[in-house]
Amino acid sequence: MTRKQVAMAVILALLACLLSAALAYRHGLRRARQPAIASTSSGVAGSGGCVDFREAASQVGKKGCVSGRVLRIFTSRAGNTFLDFCPDYRQCPFTSVIFASDRAKFGDLSTLAGRQVEIQGAVTTYQGRAEIIIYDPQQIRLQP
Repeated sequence: MTRKQVAMAVILALLACLLSAALAYRHGLRRARQPAIASTSSGVAGSGGCVDFREAASQVGKKGCVSGRVLRIFTSRAGNTFLDFCPDYRQCPFTSVIFASDRAKFGDLSTLAGRQVEIQGAVTTYQGRAEIIIYDPQQIRLQP
């Protein structure tokens, strides 16, 4: 093997390692956003339970549980599905979304309309409102 071939092999090996590391990192982040619901209907274990969706902003930056009645299920043109907790989603202090890439994991979401639910996950903000991105069906629990 010439020096040029050895250098090219080393570069390709490094690129393969970097790509593997990047994919593993991304996969690890996605797993971290998919907390299983392991507690009882009281919500997140050790957190004192779920907060009402109107108080979800108090949970931003934490893994938390938000509860409320789903008024409507809306699917955008892009295939993202939103659980609406207010008559006008633009005025609602909380939003929850299932991205199109994860939608196949869920059954008939229309059965959630009118139901009281608990949603667990990392509470972030999007356009000034608290939000939980739902990646896994186990993040949603029906309340009795």
